[in-house]
Amino acid sequence: MKKIEAIIRLTQYESVKKALEEQDITFFSYWDVRGVGTAREGHLYRGTVYDTSIIERRLLSIIVRDENLEKTVQALMAAARTGEIGDGRIFVTDIAETYRIRTGESGPETLYEK
Repeated sequence: MKKIEAIIRLTQYESVKKALEEQDITFFSYWDVRGVGTAREGHLYRGTVYDTSIIERRLLSIIVRDENLEKTVQALMAAARTGEIGDGRIFVTDIAETYRIRTGESGPETLYEK
């Protein structure tokens, strides 16, 4: 099992969500996050654009079975890409074990309903 964390532009969230659904990845968690990086965003306030080093993004956390890793990463890459600096990052880590609290089951089968 793998954990995929993806930091994407807020504007790309709906296309990423749709791309994941097309790959049968229908459950994930997300948070609105802020960070500091090389990308700069202009914020509009009362008709004036202000440059800021604070970058607003969305962080997605997705746990998948090993066989779903590649298709999930490819869906994220295709849907989140704009070709500009600041498109985001994807991190993949190993998951040692999962448990379903309701039934006490463990292992990869706990990731999805049967």
